[in-house]
Amino acid sequence: MKVRSQFTSFASVVSLVAGLLAVVGLTGQAAATTECQLSQGPIKHVISIVFDNTHYTRDRANVPSDLEQMPHLLNFIQDNGTLLTNDHTILISHTAGGILSGLTGLYPDRQGQTVSNSYRYFKPDGTTASSTSFKYWTDLVDDTSITPADPLPNMVTDGGLTTPAPWVPYTRAGCDFGGVGTANIELENTGTGPFGDISQVFGCPSAECTEATNANTATPRTAEGSIALTDFVGIAIHCADGGGICADPANSSNARPDRLPDEPGGYTDFQGLFGAKYVNPAITGGDAAVNDTDGNPVTDPFGQPGFPGFDEMLAKNTLGYVAQMQEAGIPVTYAYISDAHDNHTSSFPAPFSPDFPRASGPGESDYQDQLAAYDDAFQIFFDRLAAEGIDKSNTLFAITVDEGDHYAGGTSSDGTWSHTFCNLSAGQSCPANQVGEVNLNINSVLPSGYTPPTYSIHNDSAPTFYVNGNPNRNDVNLRQFERNLSTVRALDPYVSGLPTPVTVAMADTVGEQALHMVNADFRRTPSFTLFGNPDYFIKATNTNCPDSAHSVASCIDYHFAWSHCDIQPDIASTWLGLVGPGVKNLGVDSTTWTDHVNLRPTILLLAGLKDDYVHDGRVLVETLNKSVLPQALVSHGTTVGQLLTVYEQLNAPFGQFGLDLLTSSTRALASGTSGSDATYTSIENTIQTLTNQRDDVATKIKTALGAATFDGQALKQSDVKTWIGQAQALIQQAHALANP
Repeated sequence: MKVRSQFTSFASVVSLVAGLLAVVGLTGQAAATTECQLSQGPIKHVISIVFDNTHYTRDRANVPSDLEQMPHLLNFIQDNGTLLTNDHTILISHTAGGILSGLTGLYPDRQGQTVSNSYRYFKPDGTTASSTSFKYWTDLVDDTSITPADPLPNMVTDGGLTTPAPWVPYTRAGCDFGGVGTANIELENTGTGPFGDISQVFGCPSAECTEATNANTATPRTAEGSIALTDFVGIAIHCADGGGICADPANSSNARPDRLPDEPGGYTDFQGLFGAKYVNPAITGGDAAVNDTDGNPVTDPFGQPGFPGFDEMLAKNTLGYVAQMQEAGIPVTYAYISDAHDNHTSSFPAPFSPDFPRASGPGESDYQDQLAAYDDAFQIFFDRLAAEGIDKSNTLFAITVDEGDHYAGGTSSDGTWSHTFCNLSAGQSCPANQVGEVNLNINSVLPSGYTPPTYSIHNDSAPTFYVNGNPNRNDVNLRQFERNLSTVRALDPYVSGLPTPVTVAMADTVGEQALHMVNADFRRTPSFTLFGNPDYFIKATNTNCPDSAHSVASCIDYHFAWSHCDIQPDIASTWLGLVGPGVKNLGVDSTTWTDHVNLRPTILLLAGLKDDYVHDGRVLVETLNKSVLPQALVSHGTTVGQLLTVYEQLNAPFGQFGLDLLTSSTRALASGTSGSDATYTSIENTIQTLTNQRDDVATKIKTALGAATFDGQALKQSDVKTWIGQAQALIQQAHALANP
């Protein structure tokens, strides 16, 4: 992944007595879950886990896939529930956007992260600034200025409000909700600016703000500089209505108001425990550390108990926290596990390894060892929970991945890969088993003599471009820039070693809207997005190349080799495993087409809860027993099934409608001349019309499906047939536009 954390580490190996913690956990469970009201059926626990960049399909034919190398996890899902392998991510495909779509059931245009893991936004003077997707739920885009350059929420939804928070239905139902490293539901940083994470939750002045301020001004990569992150970031419990674990006298002084001022229906008098400093003793009976699944305390690189860093959310650390929370009576836990592709070992803290992070290739020993360790952690995790009576009979397990990856690398028959820089601009020949993305300076491959308009770029394999002044999409200079970019070529040693097209597809503000990439904050909308050859990581300068002249065209950077954000099938395709009461035991389902936004409504239906807003996703009826489905979703049988299928192909970013409009957008942006842009105008106008019509039909469908699922409202057969016909007609029109 393109780095989320400030640093990473291995937890130290000081052991505690796991048996004592288990006893403490059971005592807490009896006290804390008394008032929790999940489903009226057998579900008493919800465990939702999202992996970063973990694959069901193979990246090289001769190497088992990630899930194949974790048989305890794979078999648990296949033997007890359903593994959906035709799942899809969102656009732009990245960690934050993928996780948050699953958490909310909303596409990025309705939860804010239309470009992630960071994004740019236009300031009032027409230039741009950068912000990060990873912030606490209520933070602003510009969280450092007293007068923000962009005053809207980072998690922005319809009307410019903060997106409804995913823990609310659970806490309103009397259930404590634990977060372990999952995007934006715990603190993500130690910011003490006017709207930073520490400021938002603890306030400034406060003891926590003082600790964070001191840490932020201390020498980086030291115990002093790391302690605030260790204490406050990445771990949280949102406490139930009535107090939950926050009401325990041992914890009440550490609880803080859980503020959600924009929450539909209101959200007052709720509290939370924020950070391992306060969560750990609450779930262990007073101990400062939580054990990983191996029985060792989870610490930062300096042996300080607490959050180890996002890249160090290895399976053993994450699952250790989830198990401890569940045993302590936190019945709902949402957790994140970092990717297994990158070598998380370094000589940090002294000295910091220049080879970190370093991508590993398929079949490489450290990669395989890491997956084996992940598998061991899952075996211990499932056995540990089962010993406490937390299993498939009373627990809903939802396990998925944020995005897929394209492996940028050569060929290797034995899992040996070359981890070196390779300067393509200097004519250097890369080894056949080279690993690493092609860092491409996009300016170096523009036509000779051409000077583009002043712009900023969000570097990626699918970079977004922000032209200064935020000109109208048909601006002459902007249009010429798009035309020129549509034809650029560069060396790709993994294809042929010859100049290769860089641009696969393009979308300006019209196409971006069709792909759910335009949210309520107009300042964040890119001038256009280039979806590239995924072997390339596209920049405006090459600071990563081992050459003092950063204007060089391209080099191989072995630190990163797993590309996402783009539109290729290996990036778009993900997986989802469901196990628990109400879930069919189908094993592997490779047929049902689904995407991230379907996770939220499916979990809530099974848990007997509901949100105060309409989801973009729909319940995965194909995977659920008829006994748990509302009558409205089964009464019309085949017809409702047709509606669900056509709805996704109409509305999902990777549905047929969206991909066909992206094809048309690409043709439009590449067309014309500075003196004649009739083709562009015609295609774009049609895309806009079809998108508006899509939005109208999709809103009717998802509103009716939500009412049928959560409010018991019947679906009229006549309406269902009308919507199917309208959706099919729009899909056909989009397809015709893409294939003139």
